[in-house]
Amino acid sequence: MANLITLARFPLLFLYIAFLYYGGFTLRFWSAPFILLIILMDSIDGIVARARGETSLLGSALDIATDRTLEIMLWVVFAHLGLIPIIVPLIVIARGTTVDAVRAVGMSSGLPPFEQVKSPISRFLVASKFMRSTYGFLKAAAFVTLTLDLAFRTPGAPLPAIHALIHTVALVFTWLAVIWCLARGIPVLVEGYALLKNPPPAKTA
Repeated sequence: MANLITLARFPLLFLYIAFLYYGGFTLRFWSAPFILLIILMDSIDGIVARARGETSLLGSALDIATDRTLEIMLWVVFAHLGLIPIIVPLIVIARGTTVDAVRAVGMSSGLPPFEQVKSPISRFLVASKFMRSTYGFLKAAAFVTLTLDLAFRTPGAPLPAIHALIHTVALVFTWLAVIWCLARGIPVLVEGYALLKNPPPAKTA
């Protein structure tokens, strides 16, 4: 059941993107709570998995892949629609691919991702519940407000005066999300440099 919830996010994501490109004001406006629901399904599938004893390596991999795909696709779509600068998805993609590459080296030696950073500051930035929760909130807030930004740009949308305010708020959340993205990624790369030069011996069964 949990994996089905995770996989269901893919068709819903494509449906949401179709609404952004081809919907009128009403459809785009209601796409804001729709994308929030898709994001919250990430928490729902985890709750279901724990409640039903369905936690597994496959479920974890699907969850990570879905989260990464959703994040990258949305930043690219919003940049393509002219709502954010193209540098935003470029930063997110570069950060994600390099961090994943470094973490893969550590994981091949048996080190879980959050145990690959050692200094207290790095562990706080990368692994603390505060930083992870705040990053999730900022991304969700950015995606929702960017959706509303697009809705109120639609020809014939009501309250045209509110568009400038929504656009500003959306950009604030976007750049805060980018800052958090870098703040959580740079420590992995800095400490990962030493890991790449002297990787720990692989654990044997």
